[in-house]
Amino acid sequence: MEPFTQSVVEIIKEIPEGKVMTYGQIASQAGNRRGARQVARFLHTLSTKYELPWHRVINSKGEISLSDFESSNLQKLLLESEGVKFTRSNTIDLNEFQYHKYDTFNDFDLI
Repeated sequence: MEPFTQSVVEIIKEIPEGKVMTYGQIASQAGNRRGARQVARFLHTLSTKYELPWHRVINSKGEISLSDFESSNLQKLLLESEGVKFTRSNTIDLNEFQYHKYDTFNDFDLI
């Protein structure tokens, strides 16, 4: 497994229950600020193999990115079962629920 892929897998595995990270945040912390789409591809292909908590990864707007209604509904139900709350506009408040273990706490890490 490539180092970037390995880092992505490790970061995703460590997202605690009731917290979320963004695709861009994970990519940045894994060493590729422009790798958000790669993170999405890894989730699609590696989630089952590595038992990744795929449902804890959302987009930078605090939204579920899955376009398939059934999958996006499942993701929302899984997050809500962990205590993540959605706003009326169906977004997640990143100030409250975003996981920051890996962040260097600068504005660029919140992508």
